[in-house]
Amino acid sequence: MDKDRRNHLSALTTSDSNLDRDLYELASKRVERLKGFYIHLSVYVVVNLLIVVSNINDLEPGESYFKWQNFITLGFWGIGILAHSASVFIPNLLFNSNWEARKMQEFMDKEVEQQRWE
Repeated sequence: MDKDRRNHLSALTTSDSNLDRDLYELASKRVERLKGFYIHLSVYVVVNLLIVVSNINDLEPGESYFKWQNFITLGFWGIGILAHSASVFIPNLLFNSNWEARKMQEFMDKEVEQQRWE
């Protein structure tokens, strides 16, 4: 095997290794974002359940629970939960991991081509 071919194979192996490392880092970041969302959602559910129980215990006999004041935290924090879920899940629908991997490979291939001509 000639020297150029060995260098090319070595570069491909290094490139594959770097791609694997980059994909691992990307997956790790996604897992952290997903974990953060699930923690946020869990805290939201627990805190709002405590608020509902507290509000029910504070009701006067015959008083209705369904007043706007009892839903402020639930509503505004719910909007925050929806925004958080969109930031975690929607990018994956639009730009999935296959798309990212293809784009990364495309950019790396272009970089290799540019280096060959320099």
